Amino acid sequence: MTPFGAQVRRLRDAKGIALKQMAADLNLSSAYLSALEHGNRGRPAPGLVMQIAGYLDCIWDEAEELKRLAELSHPRITIDTAGLAPDRTELANRLAETIRDLPDDVVAEMLTLIRAR
Repeated sequence: MTPFGAQVRRLRDAKGIALKQMAADLNLSSAYLSALEHGNRGRPAPGLVMQIAGYLDCIWDEAEELKRLAELSHPRITIDTAGLAPDRTELANRLAETIRDLPDDVVAEMLTLIRAR
């Protein structure tokens, strides 16, 4: 699941809206909306993000947060380390190899370090 998908699901559930209903109201297939929530589709287009924010009656801050989360929600990211120092390439490769097995506390610690930069 992506950060965007998780937030859309939280907002949708909080408002008691069924996935099929939301998909129909937005002229999307329920399979597409489900895949978007579960991170099985690429990053949503900005227009769709704003459509979803409007549909869920997001206030300004919530809509901005959805836009930010959409930018951070590409499920199949590529990291280009060409021209960088060898330790940065090693970091990218080791992360790719181990990300599925990292404990939640380690992921949280890494995100805290990166967000602080």
